[in-house]
Amino acid sequence: MSATHARKKPFLRLATAAVAMVAALGMAACSGGAASSSSSSSGAQVGDRSPEQIKEAGEIVIGIFSDKAPFGYIDADGKPAGYDVVYGDRIAADLGVTAKYVPVDAAARTEVLASNKVDITLANFTVTPERAEKVDFANPYFKVSLGVVSPTSAEITDVSQLAGKTLIVTKGTTAEAYFEANHPEVKLQKYDQYSDAYQALEDGRGDAFSTDNTEVIAWAIQHPGFSVGIKSLGETSYIAAAVKKGNTALLDWLNNELVELGKETSSTRTTSRLSPPSTVTPRPPTTSSSKAAWTPPPPTDTGTRPWLAPGSTRRG
Repeated sequence: MSATHARKKPFLRLATAAVAMVAALGMAACSGGAASSSSSSSGAQVGDRSPEQIKEAGEIVIGIFSDKAPFGYIDADGKPAGYDVVYGDRIAADLGVTAKYVPVDAAARTEVLASNKVDITLANFTVTPERAEKVDFANPYFKVSLGVVSPTSAEITDVSQLAGKTLIVTKGTTAEAYFEANHPEVKLQKYDQYSDAYQALEDGRGDAFSTDNTEVIAWAIQHPGFSVGIKSLGETSYIAAAVKKGNTALLDWLNNELVELGKETSSTRTTSRLSPPSTVTPRPPTTSSSKAAWTPPPPTDTGTRPWLAPGSTRRG
């Protein structure tokens, strides 16, 4: 599936619009495999291409989730939507190409890069030292922690309540790794697709479901009868775009892109503060369902990268 790149707009407004979609649209389940590897008209394989070769090809291939709002999902019109799509559209727009979106499973996010199926993996990709051995992460753009959603009638408000109970997780996610490493007393029921995991929760096949807090909060808003009793669990982790190991040209471009987007959002905030009250567009209130923004350091900053610290708690 593909989408024409969005025209350039202030990134802050694009991100806000993506989050707002979650409140307006239901999450349509969609599953699918990644496309086979391909070569562009320039002769370079997808995944190995530099920004210039992507521009020559006229298209960038991006791996996203198709069933994980608010990051990536299929909207009511059958089109890719969510924050990662907004980000992907902006990447494509600034390269002057169109974006082709490839749905990926959580466990396949590194594989689709290594096997030249995509140029970039977004897909709510949490940075971990283990994953950084297989792919190259750009500087992160979000901070998250884990959350736990359960039926309101039997709400889980503390992890101790999960002892001996069944917790639903998605395979290949950091929720799975976190509970395996820290809570062996919890029985894990694993699914390949997020849509299947949520369906299992609705069917009562498990007592609760855990994944990124931003996601479960957004899902619970759309599903009366379910509550996020644990809104933050474990350490804060970082979400970033990833490229194939060794594709430094595309990695450097992404890091520079984040710097420019950071300047743009900063300028938008400054303009809003300095504008007369009659022209200021009200900013949405900060809630627990809002994703935390992160201002990236310049790509020349080679100092500490806390999101790659050994032993960091893993996420989605």
